[in-house]
Amino acid sequence: MSAQEKGEATPEPRRWLAILPLLVFMALAGVFLAQLLSGRDTSTVPSALIGQPAPNTPLPALEGVDLPAFDPAALAGKVTLVNVWASWCVPCRQEHPVLMELARDGRVDIVGFNYKDRPENARRFLSELGNPYSALGVDQSGRAAIDWGVYGIPETFLVGKDGTIAWKHVGPFDPQNVGTTLMPEIEKALAAE
Repeated sequence: MSAQEKGEATPEPRRWLAILPLLVFMALAGVFLAQLLSGRDTSTVPSALIGQPAPNTPLPALEGVDLPAFDPAALAGKVTLVNVWASWCVPCRQEHPVLMELARDGRVDIVGFNYKDRPENARRFLSELGNPYSALGVDQSGRAAIDWGVYGIPETFLVGKDGTIAWKHVGPFDPQNVGTTLMPEIEKALAAE
């Protein structure tokens, strides 16, 4: 005789399966809510490279542009912003006028590497918007970006006079975050022995 014929209750696994997605959703919503209410700056992504020497990732020059190649050894002795960008990156286009303004400052060198881009598109981007870079390398394979710990572009690293990475910014610069976060970091790097 079956459990139903005896009048006994049978477990209903389908009921738990129906509730499971709701429980998963509620758990995820709780995690996101806790993150939102934590007050942490979500634009800051920790980097294991802070305080470490800049990765030794020389990159070839962008052909057709009169700039030297990207050479990490040339970063020592000056405060440098290393900007990772591409012509296909919309936020890179948005931040470019800010980089042009920073290049006019003259206290910090800006070098870049062009990430997984077509050379003709990169050249067109720089000819249309201007060139803030004193050196520029091409990271066609994306390997250098991996070595630098790039999550997505644009990303910018502040390298101190000693050749170590002092700070990292994920996302595009705008006048507000330059004033509130980047410039204080540049001032610290300039003041360091």
